[in-house]
Amino acid sequence: MNKTHIGFGFIIGILSSLLGIFLFIVFFTEFDFWLGINTAKDSGYLGKIITLGSILNIPVFLILLKKSKEDMARGIVVAVILLALSTLLV
Repeated sequence: MNKTHIGFGFIIGILSSLLGIFLFIVFFTEFDFWLGINTAKDSGYLGKIITLGSILNIPVFLILLKKSKEDMARGIVVAVILLALSTLLV
């Protein structure tokens, strides 16, 4: 178990979730990114948007497993767990 690979997988998981959040706000709302984040936070939907953004972690996880990068895939799982906990607190 290589902790560097787990950390790199964690960073990939967080970045892919941020990309998913960005894409959701840009394509499915009429707001730009920061205004959409603030509006979602004010109306209580930020946790739901974080959850939708995390859907992009599924193909990344499967690609890493197919390439036999199990430690990086573990980092993705850690990122998803952290994001799930953050949705409970938001």
